[in-house]
Amino acid sequence: MDDERSTPPSGAGTPPDLTALLREWSGGAPEAADQLFPLVYEELRRRARAQLARGGSHTLDTNSLVHELFLKLSEGSETAWQDRRHFFALASKAMRHILVDHARRRLAQKRGEGHDPLALDENLAGGEGRPAELAALDAALDRLARLDERLARVVELHYFGGLSLDEIGEQMEVSVRTVKRDWRKARAFLHGAVRVELGT
Repeated sequence: MDDERSTPPSGAGTPPDLTALLREWSGGAPEAADQLFPLVYEELRRRARAQLARGGSHTLDTNSLVHELFLKLSEGSETAWQDRRHFFALASKAMRHILVDHARRRLAQKRGEGHDPLALDENLAGGEGRPAELAALDAALDRLARLDERLARVVELHYFGGLSLDEIGEQMEVSVRTVKRDWRKARAFLHGAVRVELGT
């Protein structure tokens, strides 16, 4: 916990130059990334740690996930970053892709093994320890996004971004009641969609 004291929690004490650095970075100034990384590192670590704690990953640790995440974000550095909120929303999406890619690689090594249904409860247990289910969740989440982008974003921020429902409300500028309702609707859809993906 002491490694997070130097960085204010999400939504509080935002460094005044963060948005400017994001815009410089997307405008083609790679040196801005060197200044940006220390400003967002602890928040990315917090989110990565929360995500990995759910799944008990054996192939990624918090630092590895954060560094891989930042590299992935750097590949899209031409993105027109709007502000801090936009950056962390895309970071959640990138974290999803990294974890799913790792899960698929593990799945390729474990072809033929059985799998149990994914537990889409409030804790969303899963992660890299259950690669088939995580890959199925990713595909089901793409289907959900085509039907209702906001519901898919709630799942992405909660599961892959490690945000609480309160934090998601702040991030999306909607009430916590709305987030809870969206979460229930998304979970109901994904229960069925994941089963379809798994063929169970």
